[in-house]
Amino acid sequence: MKDTLQQWGWRVRRSAFVLPAVLLVALAMLGFNELSYQQARAQMDDLVLSGRIRQELLALLQRLTDAESGQRGFVLTGRPEYLAPYRNASVDVRASLQALQGLYLEDTDEVDRQRLAGLRENVEGKLSEMALVVSKVQSGKTEAATGLVDLGVGLDKMTAIRSAVATMAGEQASRIVRDREAVFSTLLLNRIGVAALTVLSVLVLVKFMRQERALEGERQQQAQRLLDERNHLEREVNRRTAELTELARHLQTAREDERARLARELHDELGALLTAAKLDVARLKPKLGGAPEALERLGHLTATLNSGIALKRRIIEDLRPSTLSNLGLLPALEVLCDEFSKRAGLPVHCTLSPVKLTPSAELTVFRMVQEALTNTAKYAHAQNVWVRLELVGEAACVEVRDDGRGFQTDGPRAGHHGLLGMHYRVESEQGRLEVLSQPGQGTTLRARLPMRAPAQVPSGPDDVPAPAVAPAELGSPNPSTEG
Repeated sequence: MKDTLQQWGWRVRRSAFVLPAVLLVALAMLGFNELSYQQARAQMDDLVLSGRIRQELLALLQRLTDAESGQRGFVLTGRPEYLAPYRNASVDVRASLQALQGLYLEDTDEVDRQRLAGLRENVEGKLSEMALVVSKVQSGKTEAATGLVDLGVGLDKMTAIRSAVATMAGEQASRIVRDREAVFSTLLLNRIGVAALTVLSVLVLVKFMRQERALEGERQQQAQRLLDERNHLEREVNRRTAELTELARHLQTAREDERARLARELHDELGALLTAAKLDVARLKPKLGGAPEALERLGHLTATLNSGIALKRRIIEDLRPSTLSNLGLLPALEVLCDEFSKRAGLPVHCTLSPVKLTPSAELTVFRMVQEALTNTAKYAHAQNVWVRLELVGEAACVEVRDDGRGFQTDGPRAGHHGLLGMHYRVESEQGRLEVLSQPGQGTTLRARLPMRAPAQVPSGPDDVPAPAVAPAELGSPNPSTEG
C-alpha cells in the first residue's frame, strides 16, 4: 500500500497537469479573495449608511425637541430670547430632513422611503403647528395660542414623530447588526481562503525547492561528469601529444641518421670510385703521347670527374654539413649564410655569438636557419635578411628576419609543412618557436632553446661525425650548398 501511494505521488509530481492545476487553484483562490473583498466592502458601505441614517434620525428628533422647548419657553414667558433656539432648531430640523432624503436615496427599500415620507409629513406638520403658536403669541393672542396647545395637535404629531423615528432607527440598528454579522462571515471566509492559499503556496514552494535541489544535484553531477570527461580528454590529448612529439623526434633522428648514412656511403663508395677514375686518368695521360684528340678527350673526362666530385660534395654537405660537425655551429652558420647570399643575391646580415648547445640542438638550429633561408628565397621577395644567434638568460635565441611581403600567420596554409616541421623540431629540444609576420611587414622566425652543459650531453645518433674530404677532392672546385 505504501509503495502504491509513493508511486502515485511520483506520478502526480511528474504529471504535466500538476502545474496547470496548481495555477488554476491559485487563480480560483485569488478570485474568491477578490469577490470576498468586494462583498465585504459593499456590506461595510451598507453598515456605514445605516449608521448615518440612524444618527441623522436621532439628530432630527433631538433638534425637533429643542425647537419645541424653545417654542414652549416663548409661549410661557413671552421672552424673545427663546425665539433664537427655536428658529435655529427649526432650521436644523429641515437640514436633517434634507440629509435623510439624500441618504434614503441610496437605500433600495421602498418601505423605508414610505416611512421617511410619513415622518417628513409629521415633522412639517409639527413645525407648522409651532410656527402658528409662535405667531399667535407675537401678535398678542396668547389665549388663542394656549388654546391651540391645549388641543393636543402638536402632542400627537410629536408622538407620531417619536414613534416613526424609533421604528426607523430600530430598523437601521437591525440592519447594522445584520451587516456586521455578514462582514464577520465574509472576513471569516476570506481568512479561510487566505489560509488555504497560504498552505497551497507553501506546498508549491516546498515542491519547487525540492525540485530545485534535485535539479541542482543533477547539474552538479552533470558538471562533474563533464569535468571528468574534460580531464580524461586532456590526459588523452597530453598523452597523444607526447606520443606525437616522441614520434616526431624519432622521425627527425631517423632522418638525420639516414642522411648521415647516405653521406658516408656516398663519401666512401662514390668517393672511392671517383678517386680511382681520376688516378686512372692521371696514369693514362703520360702514355697518350702527343695525340691531340685523345688529350682533348682526356681533359673533358677530367672535367667531368671534377664536376661529379663537386656534385658529390654538394650532396654530402646538404645531407650532413661537415662544417657543423668539424668546425662548430657558428662557422657552419657563417658558411651557410655566405653561400645563400651568393646563390640568392641577397645581403645576409649575421650577428652570431657563441652558445653551448647539444649536438642535436645545434643541428636543429642549423636546419631551422637553412629552412628559413630557403623559404625566404622561395616566397618572401625580400631585399635583406638578418640572422642572429645570441645567449638570452639561460637559453640560446636564434632569429631569422627578412623584409619581404610577409603573410597572415593565422590563415590556412595547406601544403606548406616547413613551419610545422620547425615547430616539432624545436619542441623536441624543449624549445619554443615564434612566427611573427604581417602582410607587407616581413617575417620573423625566433626560437629559444635551453642551454646544456657539455658534460650532461647524452651521446646519440646525431653525434656521428660527417665524412672528411678525400685527398682526391682537394683539387676540385668548391661546390655551393643548396639551402
